Amino acid sequence: MGGLEFSLLGWIVLASAALAVGIAKTSIGGLGALAVAGFAMFIPARESTAAVLLILIIGDLVAVGLYRRSADWSMLRRLLPAVLPGIAVGAVVMAFIDDRTMTVLIAVCILVAFGIQIVMRRRKARAPAAGPAAANVPGRPHRAATVGTGLAAGFTTMVANAAGPVMALYLLAIRAEKMRFVGTNAWYFLIVNVAKVPFSAGLGLMSTQTLWLTLALAPAVLVGTWLGRRLSGVLPQRRFEQLTLTASLLAGVVLLARAAV
Repeated sequence: MGGLEFSLLGWIVLASAALAVGIAKTSIGGLGALAVAGFAMFIPARESTAAVLLILIIGDLVAVGLYRRSADWSMLRRLLPAVLPGIAVGAVVMAFIDDRTMTVLIAVCILVAFGIQIVMRRRKARAPAAGPAAANVPGRPHRAATVGTGLAAGFTTMVANAAGPVMALYLLAIRAEKMRFVGTNAWYFLIVNVAKVPFSAGLGLMSTQTLWLTLALAPAVLVGTWLGRRLSGVLPQRRFEQLTLTASLLAGVVLLARAAV
């Protein structure tokens, strides 16, 4: 990272990315794609994953503090065993690719996540056709779907910190009610992100400069968590989702353009 020597624009983008993480953890999760792209624009792509990871953990701790009582632990026990193999596969891939390929991979993960969010929106729009009663009945996830979700989330979160839409699609599919969704998501990502730390350290990505950068940006994350809670009560959910989708698409395209230069 060459020390904390960023341009003024760099600091503005990194602070905005940290702010987006805080907002994502307490309101609209898709904004996390902005953080991933922002960090990868000013920090080598591989190192950026570790920097984003530590920022995410700060946001996770706040989210768990707010929603810890709402988690579905039976669901977490089914999901988590499949996550570690996914993380391990992602770590192996990261060990053998260069920085440009890593940038492309991050962009592809973000764009795939964008596609998943589009699918989620369309499914949500069709939900009333099944009747309000059916929409409120919790589903029973198939074991294969649970394992697949764990593996996919583990891989995408390791290489791009972009597993949010994967988890969201799973929770939507089983019709988890809102607070169960938020509480389970909060604990899931805290556990998964902490589990990723040894893998990132083993790849040599947890440098002293990364730790200093995390400390420098921590206040922006905390402001973001406060702002996210405030905004969630003011801005309509539909508008939030539209802005998130636009941000995800732009983030992926910008990173692909950066890799092509």
